[in-house]
Amino acid sequence: MTVPLSEDHARALDAGDPLAALRAGFHVPLHEGREQAYFCGNSLGLQPRDARAHVEEVLEKWAHEAVEGHFRGQAQWMPYHELVAAPLADVVGAEREEVVAMNSLTANLHFLMVSFYRPTAERPAILIEAGAFPSDRYAVESQIRFHGFDPATDLIELAPDAPGGTVSMAAIEQAIERHGPRLALVLWPGVQYRTGQAFDVAGIARLAHAAGAVAGFDLAHAVGNLPLRLHDAGADFAVWCHYKYLNAGPGAVAGAFVHARHAHTDRPRFAGWWGHEAATRFRMGPRFAPTPGAEGWQLSNPPILGLAPLRASLELFGRAGMAALRARSERLTGYLEALVRGHLDDVLEILTPAERGCQLSLRVRAGREAGRALFEHLAADGVLGDWREPDVIRISPAPLYNHHADVLRFARSALRWREGQ
Repeated sequence: MTVPLSEDHARALDAGDPLAALRAGFHVPLHEGREQAYFCGNSLGLQPRDARAHVEEVLEKWAHEAVEGHFRGQAQWMPYHELVAAPLADVVGAEREEVVAMNSLTANLHFLMVSFYRPTAERPAILIEAGAFPSDRYAVESQIRFHGFDPATDLIELAPDAPGGTVSMAAIEQAIERHGPRLALVLWPGVQYRTGQAFDVAGIARLAHAAGAVAGFDLAHAVGNLPLRLHDAGADFAVWCHYKYLNAGPGAVAGAFVHARHAHTDRPRFAGWWGHEAATRFRMGPRFAPTPGAEGWQLSNPPILGLAPLRASLELFGRAGMAALRARSERLTGYLEALVRGHLDDVLEILTPAERGCQLSLRVRAGREAGRALFEHLAADGVLGDWREPDVIRISPAPLYNHHADVLRFARSALRWREGQ
């Protein structure tokens, strides 16, 4: 049955959803006096209303306590990064000691590859997906060169083999089996940024380990989007950002996961004083004694003002729970898919498979120029998605703040564009 293009129907779906009230916890930008239909959580999440209070708490502490703010009162700065560790572990399905908020995503990728990409003449290769996010590819290529190997032979990029430019699990398995004896690292996304395809982290980790390789993951588009179980999945390491679905603000402090089996690793690392065990850190000794777990990869003391908004977002995640958010996400994105297939199938092709988070990647059937025209029409109509070259419009209904009514606005705006062609 075709889903009706009815505001009453969309409102009824929202009215029956207890998590719909979470939207009130966010600032939603206005367009001509009306809230936008904002679908860019996969690029920058909306600002939690409580973020300001957390930032101002830090500013007030700085103003009135100065250096003593590290050790006195509420939300002391010395252990401030620990305030986000437990709720972050809940979001990614990890043990508390396996996660840390630090640095930026690509910096974390480099620092963890120092420890987990240990190439040899027999095993120099890294497997990634073709069309990986550019920063990941740059990082991987530069690491291969840094170790004296050649990306032309040792950077293996697996091409899509399925509809919409997606990659089947069978193709991943075949690639790992084929290149296994040469693989040092399999570095894979949790969700592919352009297509929105979600991958089986546990299955890929298992295949990589069976081939004798390390399993690492870029979870930039998966964290806060999908219920992850990183500890149980057996990933060796993972990195992600917090400015997308975790709503921590532009350029927010990123995150990293190191599995508990590496908590006391003797793998080499680039060390810094904040990774030194807390009990003896201020003895200022010459010998580095790493904190067990992911915190041992920290370099410098954390940016307190940068962490403050993340606290506000994680409080909302904790209130809702990832299981409930995922169920709501499936309803919202399912509604989006039904509207596209039922009313816009002649205009839009859905590239994203059933294995997905909240994002649908759409391609206008008439080609790139028509795609750009639709994208610009939507933006002028207060419906904000994002564009990825060469011809993809990404629409991502985030379950923390998007409503079914937003999704309906997208469909109606796209229909008006079609009628004007």
